[in-house]
Amino acid sequence: MTLEPILECKDLSCGYDRYRPVLSSVSVAVKSGEILTILGGSGSGKSTLLRTLSGLLEPLSGEVKLFGSDLYAVDHQRRAELLRHAGMLFQREALFGSWTVLENVMFPAVELTDVVEPIARGLARAKLAQLGVLDLAHRHPDRISGGQRKRVALARALILDPALVFCDEPTSGLDPVTAELIDEKLLFIREAFQIAVLAVTHDIASVRRIADRVLVLAHGEVAASGSVADVENSPDPDVYALFHRTEAGRREGEERIET
Repeated sequence: MTLEPILECKDLSCGYDRYRPVLSSVSVAVKSGEILTILGGSGSGKSTLLRTLSGLLEPLSGEVKLFGSDLYAVDHQRRAELLRHAGMLFQREALFGSWTVLENVMFPAVELTDVVEPIARGLARAKLAQLGVLDLAHRHPDRISGGQRKRVALARALILDPALVFCDEPTSGLDPVTAELIDEKLLFIREAFQIAVLAVTHDIASVRRIADRVLVLAHGEVAASGSVADVENSPDPDVYALFHRTEAGRREGEERIET
């Protein structure tokens, strides 16, 4: 049986000026338990697409369906209900500095549901434990490392048991070892809970580790999509360069040393 997409857009144009869209004619679907990464160079529209798919920026044309409902055709109350089943991991974590880690993770449950505080606290502790940071529960965000803050922010994104998590540059600013740990946590939540992940990233190593499919943006449109193996060998020079510029730069440096 083929699963219906939990997130789908068709012929989507998005941006901030209807006469000059950032992206045009974008179509993509994400199914339960799938990890889709969105890749592109600086200014390619990755963040604009993420904002549109996650309910933050109304499209210029086309539709975005979340759990089968047109996200921008429903009223605000229904949109909020739909988005309650989708978590968000922000690029800079967006944690409240004056709150403890536990209070940060509890926040969506307290603010968006009728769950009483003791239960919300228990849910938050469970998510922190799943991500290996329960021992940080009573610290403040400025007293923990960048990788720990990412895991705390991911715990907050998971507090309402979403079916989908949007991730904005989940490994940005992290050293390679910590970035790999974050990727391992994303793979863990996918396998353990069949949560779909849509991640905007520029981290090629991360794409290769976690992606089931890749969508590459260039020149205001989808330049390539498919498996990592297919896309990284694309005949499109811009797409190919995204995957191989690091390797090319390293080879060039090695040649200079040898010379």
